[in-house]
Amino acid sequence: MTSQVSSPSEQADEAVVGEQRKPAGTKDVRRLDRVIIRFAGDSGDGMQLTGDRFTSETASFGNDLSTLPNFPAEIRAPAGTLPGVSSFQLHFADHDILTPGDAPNVLVAMNPAALKANLGDVPRGAEIIVNTDEFTKRAMQKVGYATSPLEDGSLDGYSLHPVPLTTLTVEALKEFDLTRKEAERSKNMFALGLLSWMYHRPTEGTEKFLKSKFAKKPDIAAANITAFRAGWNFGETTEDFAVSYEIAPATTAFPVGTYRNISGNLALSYGLIAASRQADLPLYLGSYPITPASDILHELSRHKNFGVRTFQAEDEIAGIGAALGAAFGGSLAVTTTSGPGVALKSETIGLAVSLELPLLVIDIQRGGPSTGLPTKTEQADLLQAMFGRNGEAPIPVIAPCTPADCFDTALEAARIALTYRTPVMLLSDGYLANGSEPWRIPEPDELPDLTVQFAQGPNHTLADGSEVFWPYKRDPQTLARPWAIPGTPGLEHRIGGIEKEDGTGNISYAPANHDFMVRTRQAKIDGIEVPDLEVDDLHEAKTLVLGWGSTYGPITAAVRRLRTAGESIAQAHLRHLNPFPRNLGAVLGRYEKVVIPEMNLGQLATLIRAKYLVDAHSYNQVNGMPFKAEQLAKALKEAIDA
Repeated sequence: MTSQVSSPSEQADEAVVGEQRKPAGTKDVRRLDRVIIRFAGDSGDGMQLTGDRFTSETASFGNDLSTLPNFPAEIRAPAGTLPGVSSFQLHFADHDILTPGDAPNVLVAMNPAALKANLGDVPRGAEIIVNTDEFTKRAMQKVGYATSPLEDGSLDGYSLHPVPLTTLTVEALKEFDLTRKEAERSKNMFALGLLSWMYHRPTEGTEKFLKSKFAKKPDIAAANITAFRAGWNFGETTEDFAVSYEIAPATTAFPVGTYRNISGNLALSYGLIAASRQADLPLYLGSYPITPASDILHELSRHKNFGVRTFQAEDEIAGIGAALGAAFGGSLAVTTTSGPGVALKSETIGLAVSLELPLLVIDIQRGGPSTGLPTKTEQADLLQAMFGRNGEAPIPVIAPCTPADCFDTALEAARIALTYRTPVMLLSDGYLANGSEPWRIPEPDELPDLTVQFAQGPNHTLADGSEVFWPYKRDPQTLARPWAIPGTPGLEHRIGGIEKEDGTGNISYAPANHDFMVRTRQAKIDGIEVPDLEVDDLHEAKTLVLGWGSTYGPITAAVRRLRTAGESIAQAHLRHLNPFPRNLGAVLGRYEKVVIPEMNLGQLATLIRAKYLVDAHSYNQVNGMPFKAEQLAKALKEAIDA
């Protein structure tokens, strides 16, 4: 995962001078160990594309990285307004990092709204690059600026770089037969070129991407590449940028292997494909588009060559109904959604519990209730996943902890579903889904064997000696029932949502049978084999911080800060939320204090208190954004000292 730094024009030879590298006769180059950049602009300014391209080049260069895309909730908010601001934050370093960073070192603000919406996160002394062309009187008044922040002294504490990005872009593209409005659309590429120069990012990948993206419009491709190169050259020649920065590859942060940059939703998609191949089953996705889960549907639809079938249903209920039918037919069946969709799918999930068929229900959590905050992150669906069905309808619940971990968690969800014949809920969230990090591509022999044995014939002998097929005769180890493919001679059996008789699967209203079946289904879930919880405890600490899901990065970063400051604190992180690891009770009993940070109002803490009678301290946030490491470090320090 290495690449030589290059520019549109060959750089001069460079020499190492102390802590700085100085290109012959030009500008200083300062070494940094990490940097946090935030691109911000109107939702039509292409900030997500700009951030994605900068991220891709950073990954190819070999830095460790973590990203935080932040989208407007409105489909198309009015241009230049605060609700319409879109941003993309990237943290990259020459060492192992865990979060997108607490505060940007560099803010690129494409208009007044972007500046106002993000300035509160920017520390004094940071660099701010603003597109001065957009700071018109009307645009500033639209967001509440009575005077220009570029002139009234309010930005004196920052390193301000006023750049007429729009004018420079239009000037660079005057040779092309484009209207001014068409030329202005390339200003994000000018900004990308400038930042690529500032931080010595490779450029070949971006130029190749632009040629591919606009392959059918070569003039547009050429214009974007020209704007990109103009931004690079502007940085190299202007006096306003006297210094560029170098962040070396993170050569010691990664085990040996082949890496690529990956988002959580893409990792989930690849994990599902890998699971279907390892199980030797066709993959079927029945889904309905919903933010932030739709990218899984989009991605899987591209992989028909792997036997993947995707069905975009008319609604959430139809999506899971089709998926459950595919499970009955012998496919590795998946349905994807977010919190509102889980509510709609709940009856069919209960049917899958009753039918005892493998089904993966992937919930990419977002802010609620109801429609809530469609583009913001939250992890408030845990209790819905645990109990959000009528009757006693237990299902396993698991959660990935990083974007790359979504791949492994998809495989684990498939293992549980196929082995125990049960629906499984996988709880990701918007932060993991849209965020990205380097991912080591596993070797095929590292993937688990998920092969399944379908029922082939009779499995029970009656008192008269005749052999029959009992669809609910269970494996004594897993309590899983046999999986019979429809149309297999002799394996015909009744299906439906009414309670089944033990063994035969016939309809039964007998009280004792219902009691037995309810307890058996619960025992099957309770008996699922999951790994013991691993605890990171270096010095026999008295305080344990326990997390689940996407809080892993901020918690681990906070724990590192506290340990660096001399504090003793232990950390553990749950992937399996139902059933809990068997050693969890013993782990909790070893500590005087247990702190549980969650992006909800204390849902895991409620479960822990109820099951283990532990007086867990809950630390909560529900503002649609992930925790910041410094914020958590402060809260954990207060818990240690209390």
